[in-house]
Amino acid sequence: VKIRRQLLMDTKDEAKTNTKPATVAISGKTRQAAEQAAATWRVATVIRKTAETNIEVTLNLDEESGVAVATGIGFFDHMLNLFAKHGRFGLTVKADGDTYIDAHHTVEDVALALGQALTKALGDKKQIERYGDAWVPMDEALTQVVIDLSGRPYLVFKAELSTPFLGTFETELVEDFFQAIAMNGLMNLHVRNEYGRNTHHIIESMFKALGRALRRAVTVNEAIVGVNSTKGSLTV
Repeated sequence: VKIRRQLLMDTKDEAKTNTKPATVAISGKTRQAAEQAAATWRVATVIRKTAETNIEVTLNLDEESGVAVATGIGFFDHMLNLFAKHGRFGLTVKADGDTYIDAHHTVEDVALALGQALTKALGDKKQIERYGDAWVPMDEALTQVVIDLSGRPYLVFKAELSTPFLGTFETELVEDFFQAIAMNGLMNLHVRNEYGRNTHHIIESMFKALGRALRRAVTVNEAIVGVNSTKGSLTV
């Protein structure tokens, strides 16, 4: 009996000893896999400097690497945060603009840089779904956004924004934002507010829907051979 107990104790000790190398090996493989995944992430940074604005945008399509937005325009920061969160994107925006005049240059130039970062991160667009759509409610407001990453930019924007200012943000800039991101993101973009009373709610539903629709459009589908186009390209 004593011998049997001793053998059992020795076996347990040996098992404990052998578990450490196995754990190290697994964590090593996991780390290697994570590094390989990070190397293939679709990430792009765009820096735009003019006499009116100094902007840096980094967009990560494949990993929620955090959201840090500072444009000096509170409502606009809020909308960009919503876009990134609901699109599950990593997004960094640093903007220093001539907001002592108004928000126009900053909002438009951030959208320009964001659209360019999207185009850069997508590369040749192989195996992306290309199309994305989303309906998003915000209390009494309901908005639809539909996207085609076709390489042919076009915007259809349908909404009535009855309140001219939200904080220091001019609400007419919302359409300018979508125009700039469509042109520089090389997308066919339709934004349609179905109904709503509160202007904040309407605009918020737009930015959330943009994030969700874009997430669908940039999603990689391995069943797609090459690019999702009969002409063989989504970049020309």
